[in-house]
Amino acid sequence: MKEIQSSKNQLIKEMKKFHQKKQRDKEQKYLLEGYHLVEEAVLHGAMIEQLFVDPKGLADYGEWLEKQALELTLVTEEVLKSLSELPTPQGIVALVHKEERIISDYHGKWLLLDHVQDPGNVGTLIRTADAAGFSGVILGEGSADIYSTKVLRSMQGSHFHLPVVSANLFEVINQLKKEKVPVYGTELNPAAITYTSIPESASVALILGNEGQGVQKELLTQTDQNVYIPLYGAAESLNVGVAGGILMYHIASLSNVNEHLRKC
Repeated sequence: MKEIQSSKNQLIKEMKKFHQKKQRDKEQKYLLEGYHLVEEAVLHGAMIEQLFVDPKGLADYGEWLEKQALELTLVTEEVLKSLSELPTPQGIVALVHKEERIISDYHGKWLLLDHVQDPGNVGTLIRTADAAGFSGVILGEGSADIYSTKVLRSMQGSHFHLPVVSANLFEVINQLKKEKVPVYGTELNPAAITYTSIPESASVALILGNEGQGVQKELLTQTDQNVYIPLYGAAESLNVGVAGGILMYHIASLSNVNEHLRKC
């Protein structure tokens, strides 16, 4: 087992560069913090290039790490803090290769995010899409980087469970239309329908937009139908993460309820 005792070590300096999106994009790698997320990476066969633990992490997770036959670098608590972006580091940090995902079939249920900038919202939406049984998530221009620490913490490993890719949403919508997949935008206007009016469909795409501006008008003109969630109190709007949860679970329930009826 290698040991590093200084945060000025050249390898540690190189690792800290991955706190920047520019470096993550250039190298196609990212830092993953905490036992649960590292465990998810191992379970789903992610390529782990470097794995750093401090003495507490080694004591807490050493038995599990030994079973994985992973090469470790033991670092001091101070060095691990320099690698971490968490208020309270959890004693383990991994450098992981990004997984290349290519979508060749748009049948199924897809979530499209248009300029959703808040890392917590992006992570929550991806995790909810995972829980609701969606086929994948497509992030358009301007959305938060899923490999930032805040999004990774909020996703809780869901990016290992379903495809999460970045793409031009106009091109994606064109492909969805070619494959006869209905596309729903979210907008509060006279032409929109309540979300409970969405018909059952084996395949569907849902677009959610920026926290303040919503979905781009140009994208909304490309949808098959736009929907809204009724507001019964005085609030002007719902948080996009909450709205996404309501809409995705409604869409999921249409298939699940009818599937149950077909089996009865």
